[in-house]
Amino acid sequence: MNVIKSKSNLMNKYRMTTHIRKILFLSAALFTLLLSACASHQRAYSSQDQSQSTRQKPGQKPYTVNGKRYEPLSSHEGFVQEGVASSYGKDFHGRKTSNGEVFDMNAMTAAHKTLPLSVYVKVRHKRTGKEIIVRINDRGPFVRERIIDLSEGAARKLDMIQEGLAAVKVTALGYKIDKVNKDSEEVEYRAPASYDKGSFALQVAALKNRTNAYRYADELKRKYGSADVQEALVGGSMFYRIRLGHYSSLKSAQTAQESFERKGFPGNFVVAVD
Repeated sequence: MNVIKSKSNLMNKYRMTTHIRKILFLSAALFTLLLSACASHQRAYSSQDQSQSTRQKPGQKPYTVNGKRYEPLSSHEGFVQEGVASSYGKDFHGRKTSNGEVFDMNAMTAAHKTLPLSVYVKVRHKRTGKEIIVRINDRGPFVRERIIDLSEGAARKLDMIQEGLAAVKVTALGYKIDKVNKDSEEVEYRAPASYDKGSFALQVAALKNRTNAYRYADELKRKYGSADVQEALVGGSMFYRIRLGHYSSLKSAQTAQESFERKGFPGNFVVAVD
């Protein structure tokens, strides 16, 4: 009889232990789901590579989104771009932008993947011809074919709120300068002499093995005429970035980027060369 009771007690303890384990497992799973849900509401471009040189301003540091690395241009010179504009508003109103400002959905601002922060750009609606001027203070949009994300206020001024997306032309103007004549309403910008001038290349890979990186660059150089390797320390690890070609204008580099996409270099992107 005592043996039966002992067995019964052991079974009860086993059932209780199993029940507690199930509760702990479900609690952990729920906690993980809650963390995932919170993370999914963060804007993708908040993920920046903090391991770069501290000499770079925060908005100039390379960053990675969805596995793709973006390197902000060191200058707005030569920048003219055509593509699709989108907009963002109340979901991000009051949150911090990439340059540390608080996002105001009604202000004339915009997000761009690589233009220097605080640069002013002219956005022209290609169908209607309407133009607006916005200041870049954020990063994005990270959707294929979209080149600029306008604040809701800017999108409204461009008359694209109802359609949601619009084909646009973006032209860099420069940084706003203080007016000499305070009574004048005309705004002036410190603009470059040319909007299609600079030094650019295509980054096609980033490897950890030095020998493989330089061997690959040599192969590309033999096949395409120009390629090199840039060494960079990222998160305590050395990476060897393979860059292809040399282009004297952003427009020619962007054309080459599309061409090399079709040649078997998916995900290659334009970088400014010092």
